[in-house]
Amino acid sequence: MRISSSHPRYVFVVLAVTFVSLLVSAALRATPGVLMMPLQHALGWTREDISFSAAVGIFLYGLMGPFSAALMQGVGIRRTLLGALALMAVATGASLWMTRPWQFFATWGVLTGLGTGSVAMVLGATVVNRWFVARRGLMMGILAASTATGSLLFLPVLAALAQNRGWQAVVLSVCVACVVLIPLVAALLPERPADRGLVPYGAGPGYLPPPPAHGHPVAVALGTLAWAAGRLDFWLLFLTFFVCGFTTNGLIGTHFIAICADHGIAEVPAAGLLATMGLFDLVGTTLSGWLTDRFDARRLLCVYYGLRGVSLIFLPFCDFSPTALMVFGVFYGLDWIATVPPTLRLTNAAFGERLAPVVFGWVFFGHQVGAACAAYVAGMLRERMGSYEQMLVMAGLTGLVAALLALGIGGRVADAGGELAPVAR
Repeated sequence: MRISSSHPRYVFVVLAVTFVSLLVSAALRATPGVLMMPLQHALGWTREDISFSAAVGIFLYGLMGPFSAALMQGVGIRRTLLGALALMAVATGASLWMTRPWQFFATWGVLTGLGTGSVAMVLGATVVNRWFVARRGLMMGILAASTATGSLLFLPVLAALAQNRGWQAVVLSVCVACVVLIPLVAALLPERPADRGLVPYGAGPGYLPPPPAHGHPVAVALGTLAWAAGRLDFWLLFLTFFVCGFTTNGLIGTHFIAICADHGIAEVPAAGLLATMGLFDLVGTTLSGWLTDRFDARRLLCVYYGLRGVSLIFLPFCDFSPTALMVFGVFYGLDWIATVPPTLRLTNAAFGERLAPVVFGWVFFGHQVGAACAAYVAGMLRERMGSYEQMLVMAGLTGLVAALLALGIGGRVADAGGELAPVAR
């Protein structure tokens, strides 16, 4: 059945467009992990050089979050997304001719970092807050799953391209995906429900949306940071999400193929394991969104971070057999980014619906700072010590610390109906 742009179910078309945009952006952000070995072999670059550029891209990916959230409130979601996709297409296309590490740094570090930073978790948070009143946890779970699924599900295809066609084929594929998305976003993504005569999903006919934040996007982003930074909840959310990035995108997302290579496992099978994690992440993060609508978000975060820490400590001491890696992949995939729905819920509860996307942008910046640190430090330790063992154990211990910190977040959380309710301590 064709859904017109004025049909109440058009909200799910918006959700689908956002899902695909996040998926492609995340796949682009994860591509340096596929390029690491081919660039090392073809151009003679070191893992430390490639890791540094990947780390800068991850850092900028996070830093752009609060500014892009403010930009979406100022110039609009649609324009911000279209500009970001265009920048991503130009940057990846230009990298086809790179021959020096600084060119990889400029394109895949700086430019793609700026572009993907506008097509990240803050996009999902802004769309969910604008288009949904009910089931926000579930919807954010679905969108959050797309970021990990995109970064993992396409890796076997990209790894096969790198192995059979060279690194340029990988770069070209990502560039084409960005170009194809531009007309789809332009045609299918309205700015607000009211532009199509609709109200957000779950809202009554008399629903009045919260007023947008006014002012220059930079002033809104920095002003929101100054306000939020005076509250302990912000720093607990920031630090726990730092650990989330440290233990996922930066470490496993960037280095898992190289970790497997150190144990004699080829790139395509290793990428296949990452794809398995992506598939189970889709299940785990969607389930996490459903749970977030029903249970205490702090306790969910405690469980997620604790289990992730244990799994990372287990990895370097397993025998890297297919069975052991499959167990790790399924277990870790279910928990990969399940932290996002409860983190957004706690952010909404602590800071209010109007500025929550901008605050969440700063919290997500903490996620990417952690990821950038892990991406670089893991590569550096591998070059100097010849093993990833120390890095994996250290990352696992940070997960256990985050599990304890999560229990201290917030005096209030949203109940299953979306209203604010006190948390029993």
